[in-house]
Amino acid sequence: MTDETPLLEVSGLRIALASGTPIVDGVDLTLARGEILGIVGESGSGKTTTALALLGHAQRGAEITGGSVRVAGREVLGLSRAERREIRGKLISYVPQDAGQALNPSLRIADSVTDVLRRHREPAPAAVLGLLGSVDLPATTEFGRRLPHQLSGGQQQRVTIAISLACEPPVIVMDEPTTGLDVLTQQSVLDEIRRLRAERGASLVYVSHDLAVVSQIADRVAVMYAGRIVEEGPIATLMERPRHPYTRGLLQSIPDHRRPARLLPMAGSAPGVEERPDGCAFAPRCPQAADDCRTTPPVLESVDFERHQVRCPHWELTPPATLGIPRDRTEVTAGPALQVRGLRASHKGRGGTVVVAEDISFDVRRGECLALVGESGSGKTTIARCLVGLHLPDGGSVRLRDAPLPARIRKRSAAQRRGIQYVFQNPYQSLNPRRRIGEDLARPGHVLRGLSVAEARAEVGSLLERVQLSPRLADRYPSQLSGGERQRVAIARALAARPDVLVCDEVTSALDVSVQAAILEALAELRDDLGVALLFITHDLGVVSGVADRVLVLEGGRICETGPTDSVLRTPEHPYTQRLVAAAPTLAAR
Repeated sequence: MTDETPLLEVSGLRIALASGTPIVDGVDLTLARGEILGIVGESGSGKTTTALALLGHAQRGAEITGGSVRVAGREVLGLSRAERREIRGKLISYVPQDAGQALNPSLRIADSVTDVLRRHREPAPAAVLGLLGSVDLPATTEFGRRLPHQLSGGQQQRVTIAISLACEPPVIVMDEPTTGLDVLTQQSVLDEIRRLRAERGASLVYVSHDLAVVSQIADRVAVMYAGRIVEEGPIATLMERPRHPYTRGLLQSIPDHRRPARLLPMAGSAPGVEERPDGCAFAPRCPQAADDCRTTPPVLESVDFERHQVRCPHWELTPPATLGIPRDRTEVTAGPALQVRGLRASHKGRGGTVVVAEDISFDVRRGECLALVGESGSGKTTIARCLVGLHLPDGGSVRLRDAPLPARIRKRSAAQRRGIQYVFQNPYQSLNPRRRIGEDLARPGHVLRGLSVAEARAEVGSLLERVQLSPRLADRYPSQLSGGERQRVAIARALAARPDVLVCDEVTSALDVSVQAAILEALAELRDDLGVALLFITHDLGVVSGVADRVLVLEGGRICETGPTDSVLRTPEHPYTQRLVAAAPTLAAR
């Protein structure tokens, strides 16, 4: 191979279900030496399916039915299972999204790295520790003896990166490696990726749903929709002038702390694998679709120059991306719906008591949104759980509608439980999998508001419409909904109680940017229409800029800065807040 020969060449890749229905169809990709290629798109677009196929792997129920994948000159498809196992880690390696799930919980960190090295050579202990040091982890025997649960999320992700580097493969595939991480940990992982490319000449395929993150590290980006690449080109070109209406829609859905605005979410949702229409799959959501778009599948064609391609026959009509509608932050003058004074909380374990929140005081007014911001471990979720009665605080007081709120949820009246509702980060775990959506949405009205079963069920349709869902979903089970749909159902269920305060705990952290935009706009409308007070917990400063009136920054369980959102994000005063703002990804830097 010469230096000009691509390290990765994908041609005509096709992956289908057992029924023959294609999941991914006709994907072509190349990756040069030292290059970072981003693959972006919504859930169901085929990103992860494509990424796994680069290693010759197909998920259960799917099969690679056509195409070619060549890595460093070697054809991957068609290899036996033993041959594929031989090249993984040595020719091409994979960094998964959920490092905690990927690491064996019973294996110490050093042993996990050793296992990978042992497949190709007998590892020396010094080599194992050297790999940990190469990703900025402590290169010590003590650290190597730790188990995965004893590491932070960022440390776990660095371990998976170290494992992927163990045998120095020419190509590394990273699948959403920073999703769900706080901005400081995310920046640390992204810095590590940049260093790998600069020092080792690593070539990476970086899969993500977030163009803002991809824009920080990628040289080129391929945008996927419904199993096909709809646009591909240099990242700067796509950021500045997207040609496919879907790419434009993704950009307009990304919240940015440097340019706060009400977002412009795309209409509709991505089709399921079995629901993809004839012609252009994006046509049902496209504002510029013509008759031929609904009948004739579009092909990739060059735009402006050879390395920018788009799958749209009317790409000349695609207008530039707009930044959204400037948000009018009128001062909220209503009285406080929630008052917190001197809250203190801790966690008790075998190693003793760890204080996670100390001297926390704030108010949230009716119709106002207050954001709690901080990195993982700053105490955000523990504070929220104290407010809703799921964690017993060590001290302090909480008042709801100017009345004392008992610390234990079992001692709260139905009216008090109705008055403050909690939307969990993981909606699938908070919805009863054995109940239909309509049944789940009717319960708060019946149990907390005293409505009859018939009266409560009569509200289900309007609750679903309130969060921009079809009333027809009432007959489905949670497993039949997408992640974004389940999250909106969880919000609708909280609204069914007619709360005074809605506590949202990282409700958009793992969602597609388009779904996130729709949920944020739905929450903004709820504040305006119903006067609900929002306590919004997040690590995403872009989300904060778009939804919050005020922000409270937590460092190590203490308040380090608080004030109006625009003021805190534009001119942060505390060094910790300055670090958060500097680390937050932004499109404005392009």
